[in-house]
Amino acid sequence: MASKVVVIGSVNGSFRDLFTKLSKVQTKNNFSLAIITGDLFGPAASEDDISCLLQGSIPVPLPTYFTLGKHALPPAVIQRLESNEDLCPNLFYLGRKGTYKTTEGIRIIYLGGSFSQEAPHVTNAETKYLPTWVESDARSLHGANTADILLTSEWPLGIKTGSTVTVPEDVKAAEEQQAIADLTATLKPRYHLSTSENFFYEREPFFHLPTDGESLERPITRFISLASFNNPSKTKWLYAFTMDPKAPIPTTVPAGVSASPLVSSRKRSALPSQKASYSRYNNHDDNNDYRHSKRRRKGGPVNHGPEECYFCLSNPNIATHMICSIGEESYVTIAKGPLPLSSTYSSLGFPMHMLILPLAHTSNYHDITAPSSGSKTYNEMQLYRHAMYSMIHSLDTTSPSNEAPLGAICFEVSRKFVRHFVWQFLPFPSDKINRGLVEAAFKISAEKAELPPFAKFSSTDLVPIEKGDYFRFWTWTPPSSQNGNQPESEPTEAPTDAMKEAPSSKKDSIVENGQEKSFILTIPPETRFDINFGRRVVASLMQLDNRSHWKDCEQTLEEETEATEKFKKGFEAWDFTE
Repeated sequence: MASKVVVIGSVNGSFRDLFTKLSKVQTKNNFSLAIITGDLFGPAASEDDISCLLQGSIPVPLPTYFTLGKHALPPAVIQRLESNEDLCPNLFYLGRKGTYKTTEGIRIIYLGGSFSQEAPHVTNAETKYLPTWVESDARSLHGANTADILLTSEWPLGIKTGSTVTVPEDVKAAEEQQAIADLTATLKPRYHLSTSENFFYEREPFFHLPTDGESLERPITRFISLASFNNPSKTKWLYAFTMDPKAPIPTTVPAGVSASPLVSSRKRSALPSQKASYSRYNNHDDNNDYRHSKRRRKGGPVNHGPEECYFCLSNPNIATHMICSIGEESYVTIAKGPLPLSSTYSSLGFPMHMLILPLAHTSNYHDITAPSSGSKTYNEMQLYRHAMYSMIHSLDTTSPSNEAPLGAICFEVSRKFVRHFVWQFLPFPSDKINRGLVEAAFKISAEKAELPPFAKFSSTDLVPIEKGDYFRFWTWTPPSSQNGNQPESEPTEAPTDAMKEAPSSKKDSIVENGQEKSFILTIPPETRFDINFGRRVVASLMQLDNRSHWKDCEQTLEEETEATEKFKKGFEAWDFTE
């Protein structure tokens, strides 16, 4: 369904006047949402007006989103945001950079502030409110893959190239940045919105060539930069359009649309080496349990922030070429050093060793601080897992008749000092699951490691915080594989949207295209636990013990990129974020 969007230039503190005018505009047009480019506050904002806004005395007539411009947010605004409270009804701060999906399904990628050559020497908590960004901030957003709207405070380098639209000679041109040009070329947004103090600029729409060389799609971007609200020359500060996020991407180029003026940087420094980029696996896999390193014994647990965590999108070293899908609470990437080979499952043609991770930097769901975010994150990760079941079931129809249908195994480790918890997801022959071999392998391995026994646990429920540290695994089999040899179960209704609010309490779950089970092992305090436990068990089941460690089966950059593209193509029909 199409939504009406209104965009406003920098407000520079005149938000009382703006929202008064916007109320009149809204009465006649009934917009779905408003977006402010540049500064909402700025140095000119009076403390009295800010106080009235935060108290709700200045009505905001419709859902309005903003990010950072050239100026820092007022202290009172930061204080309100730090308390995890809304600024006021209908006014939402997106953040300095990131991804947001509106209730209308419009996907906004945003990068606020001005470009800086060097990262500021401040804490991670302070960084999110600073009106500056570095190149790695822009590059970290490449993994979002697509955008309906790209919102930046500066222009992409070269945007005026080939355009007949000129910038007035008597005004200061907007800053142009190569990193924003690269981001625009990668995301191919339908609209790229920006700000320019005293002039309005709308370039001719431009199309992007396909990256794979074969697609017929020609994504079209409209770049629009608005003058500031109440500017002295009365230049256009408001722009409206209608957007349907589900509208198909054009396959032909309409009249009046030019080729993209954006040229990718050839001198941009490369991302760190793959080994450096994935030192995260050293933390998880080396020496069985990294928690018992000398550094930890001497100084206690090390608190690694998101900027240092290789599972956080804010880390400049993250390998964006391996990211497959980004949701509102979580994302999916291929695994470094996958356990299966590309030839292991002929119907898939690639390893499909996937990682499902929360966007929040946390060792478990319960440490996510925003109210209800833990359960929201868990439920979205479940949606990803179930979507992959559907993907496997659809792709596996081409497997040879002598091969059993594919099921899947998914497992997680929740430990207090794990940097960033993750679900590992792998396809696995359903006949072995139905015969109970997976359950037996995990139980025997736990006994050998002198760990507590596994217990059956609801496949849809969030593990309560009282459980403490734990290891959990799921198994799934498609309906075609369920036969008389399958153990009895306690089926529940298929997961629907209601699952997000009220997970089933049954121990087994009939998902829309098969059946899944879940088992949990509680890890007692001070117990040594091999973080690589799950992978070692599955490697043994697959008779791939020589691949039980990711370092033994690293892929080349080309192989990783190919696996990512194959997954995205196969997952396209099931990706609920699109």
